[in-house]
Amino acid sequence: MNAQLPALFAGQFSVDGATRLYGTIGDPIRQLRLTALMPQIFAAAGVNAVWLPFEGGADLMPVLLDGLARMRNFAGLTVTTPHEAAALRLLNRATRRAEAAGSANLIRRERDGALAGDNVEGAGFVRGLEAQGHRLRGASVWVVGLGAVGGAIAAALCEAGVGRLLLTEIQRARLGTTIDRLSRHYPDVPVAEAEVGTPPKGIHVAINATPLGLHPEEPLSFDPVVLSPDVIIADVILTPTETPLLHHARTHGRRIHHGRHMLDHQVPLTLDWFGIDAKDADVVALARSIGR
Repeated sequence: MNAQLPALFAGQFSVDGATRLYGTIGDPIRQLRLTALMPQIFAAAGVNAVWLPFEGGADLMPVLLDGLARMRNFAGLTVTTPHEAAALRLLNRATRRAEAAGSANLIRRERDGALAGDNVEGAGFVRGLEAQGHRLRGASVWVVGLGAVGGAIAAALCEAGVGRLLLTEIQRARLGTTIDRLSRHYPDVPVAEAEVGTPPKGIHVAINATPLGLHPEEPLSFDPVVLSPDVIIADVILTPTETPLLHHARTHGRRIHHGRHMLDHQVPLTLDWFGIDAKDADVVALARSIGR
């Protein structure tokens, strides 16, 4: 991949009997960026493959996984809302971070026929923070919201060696399950609850992992202004780029971190999982250009 990428994308890609099939399952799926991004990466990397969107409810997941297990040209899936937790339960094996997250967003068929899964949403978020110069090893981090994305980020933060992880979640059962799961997989990382409405002290990074902020009339998941001025305020939401939380934080002099960095840095991890050879820096640059 190089500066001549646009020329490579100008040609029509042909599908033949050797074309490998990849796709994403979600509900809904129409907002997906990968359907625009991956064909360009395949063309640049010289990979004979296509990327397909699969939209459907819970009953579609086992059907697609059965197809993945049986079809020799069906190479793998990414999984998005609301299927990540269900996907993990249907796999033969999973990585440590997927087990710790309680969900999987990548699935492939192994040589022995087993279906294996990973979760790189959180790892992409962590890489995005680190690429912006934010050190996480030994840091104290607060995550608000423990849905599939929040759980994945919490697991990836533990994997990155944070010094302390504080979690806020309004669903008590989900909070307890997440803390137990993270403590079991990463016993060296202190994980504790931060009560709703009580912003913690002594943190370095605060992350909104809730969907609050998708619409301008929604309340903020937390008030960034009550935190120390040197705390980095991060959001997982991709659109709008500057969420109400980030706008409020920026206008009050806080450092902010956009959600798009998570997807930009998740794409190289996805390619690596599927064994597709492409340079990380080029992929991140392309992901950014498609996202604008």
